[in-house]
Amino acid sequence: MEGNLVIVESPAKAKTIQKFLGKDFVVKSSYGHIRDLQEKNLSVDIEAGFRPEYVIPAEKKKVVSELKAASKGRTVWLASDEDREGEAISWHLTEALGLDASTTHRIVFHEITKEAILNAIENPRVIDMDLVNAQQARRVLDRLVGFELSPVLWRKIQRGLSAGRVQSVALRLVVDREKEIMCFKSESSYRVEGIFSSGRTRIKGVLDTKFQSQEEAEAFLRDSIGEEYAISGVEKKDGVRVPSAPFTTSTLQQEAARRLHLPVGVTMRVAQSLYEKGLITYMRTDSTNLSSLAINTAKQFIIDNFGQEYSHPRQYKTKSKGAQEAHEAIRPTYISNTDIEGTAQEKKLYELIWKRTVASQMAEARLINTVIKIKGGRRPEYYSAQASEIVFDGFLRLSANGDDDENAEGGNAVLPLAPSAGDVLKAVEIHAECKFSQPPYRYTEGTLVKKLEELGIGRPSTYAPTISTLTTGRGYIVKGDKEGTKKEVTDLVLKNGTVSLNTRTETIGAEKGKLLPQEIGMIVTDYLLENFSDIMGYDFTAKVEKDFDGIADGELEWDKVIASFYAPFHNRVSETMSVREFKHVERELGTDPADGQIIVAKFGQYGPYVQKGEGENRQFASLGKDQLIENITLEDALKLFGLPRNVGQLDGIDITVLKGRFGPYIKYGGKNISLPRKTDPMTVSLEECAAIIRESSNAAASGPIREFSASGIRILKGRYGPYIKQNGANYKIPKGFDINALTEEECLDIISKSKK
Repeated sequence: MEGNLVIVESPAKAKTIQKFLGKDFVVKSSYGHIRDLQEKNLSVDIEAGFRPEYVIPAEKKKVVSELKAASKGRTVWLASDEDREGEAISWHLTEALGLDASTTHRIVFHEITKEAILNAIENPRVIDMDLVNAQQARRVLDRLVGFELSPVLWRKIQRGLSAGRVQSVALRLVVDREKEIMCFKSESSYRVEGIFSSGRTRIKGVLDTKFQSQEEAEAFLRDSIGEEYAISGVEKKDGVRVPSAPFTTSTLQQEAARRLHLPVGVTMRVAQSLYEKGLITYMRTDSTNLSSLAINTAKQFIIDNFGQEYSHPRQYKTKSKGAQEAHEAIRPTYISNTDIEGTAQEKKLYELIWKRTVASQMAEARLINTVIKIKGGRRPEYYSAQASEIVFDGFLRLSANGDDDENAEGGNAVLPLAPSAGDVLKAVEIHAECKFSQPPYRYTEGTLVKKLEELGIGRPSTYAPTISTLTTGRGYIVKGDKEGTKKEVTDLVLKNGTVSLNTRTETIGAEKGKLLPQEIGMIVTDYLLENFSDIMGYDFTAKVEKDFDGIADGELEWDKVIASFYAPFHNRVSETMSVREFKHVERELGTDPADGQIIVAKFGQYGPYVQKGEGENRQFASLGKDQLIENITLEDALKLFGLPRNVGQLDGIDITVLKGRFGPYIKYGGKNISLPRKTDPMTVSLEECAAIIRESSNAAASGPIREFSASGIRILKGRYGPYIKQNGANYKIPKGFDINALTEEECLDIISKSKK
């Protein structure tokens, strides 16, 4: 057999590359890693210098056998990704296939285009063992931490728990933020805003002082009755807004979360697809650099489509802490491709990347920022009105509101008149609005990625799996909403010489789509901080990443880095396991006013719960997903004892509302039907329950959402959402897919990954 064999990680990548190479090349996929540490054993020989003990998983043996047969008599080109993980995959292939590392060609490219592939073929190299060892060091260190810390958690807290070097520190960030919120004391103040007129035009100004009480605010408004106002000063400054740098992995995840509301895992899956189709450059990168070819292509595109004055070629300096890879930023492979064929998500993410790249090479927007001061004669306070007028839109040309720029702060107001000092104004209305200080914001997936990057924790390839492990794998965190606390407040309005009072409800701390720590996440974090403070330290985790960088650069030996960490860590684990104590969480909430029995919040074998009374007649109720032992109130605890609740009957059959592992649900005959989100199980009515039951019956009778007869695939609607059914087996559809646009190919891919 003669010719060439190119091995890549994915079938989609193989398909794209095959188009660029002639008949002398065969392109095959390894389907990711073909060797790994054993799943249920430590698989690291500590005595032999932390030597990893790799195995070929059962599901990969056929792939390895086929690749070994295909490599016989052929020149082998290893074309896995150009990062450390990709380098390790290439090394594992040489080991598993019995290839001669000195004659096997290693090729890398950061975009899948004909030019890039052919250039890589012309410039092969050997495998970089420094990069391989950096990846091995990460894998071995994470395995040691996981395998030694997890049993500690099993013995001291609860079986089935896990800990991880990056995972546990990311969890700490979320838990620490929740504790900040718990300790936060919201304070009220009055923000005063005035609407002033000059002829037919109006200006809105904000008072420079906030009042701490209703009495102070009312006194100010009464002093303002009949007041005469004038412009006491006008300040104009030239300003510029500079476009943001092209995307790195982190900033793409943040913007996709903010703009497209995509979880970071979905963003990476969609970006991977765009890369493998040859539409964007490699999607795991710390770099904001663009190649000279990309800069020149963008320059020509901007001149041709917007004009010479809109072009401003520039190179951005990478700011990411510990940035390592010498890749380009994430950009379109061809700037001329303003849109693409693909799924709705692929089109939206591509547009985000395209606009960010082109905008980065456009001129700054020039503005005039104007601040005017409005003052009365009786009191020292003054109002200020601000506006920005765009003189030259520059990169904002790509978007009318400039919302493609992550630094944008909203639209651009223009003052309705040309103000001058001394101009007389009349007060139309003055509002004093009661506002409460808001607690710190909880993390979203995007803002957590940003924080991890700022602290130098993890790398582009680790953000998505870390968050996925915390939110779906361990139950330490859930993604959800917080309703906030409602308070009745009084606002004041001065109009037509009269001060009036208006009562309304103010909500404090309401948030949507945030990362909420669960009780088990709080307990694990507290325990690890108490007993393994070094590993939980932000500085320590960032230092380990720097050590990995040193290994990749050939400056450090990987086994010595592991050894310096392992000895003190292992000793601390042994000390902790020898102490006969357990993490005990319990908090007395008060007594039930109905019967005087004590109510206590506790953590038990099956999670957090509340207990009422003692002895044989004691009652139990599980806490909800958004409830914590640390801050649950007596009132909330009493509500939990209100379930199960008999609502009434439908067609002579009892309807009961209960609370289960997956939330509140209706039991009707032999059926369990989930209550819709935000439906209160304590107040849901008989009529509402009947409607939910009928809707569930209609949905069940309506048949499959979609069918693909050739493959026997059906997409059905289940109790917990749509799922795929094939040959009697059910497969969960990952988040982020548009059910109505799901293709047969995508279904087969989901099934394949589920089986693996």
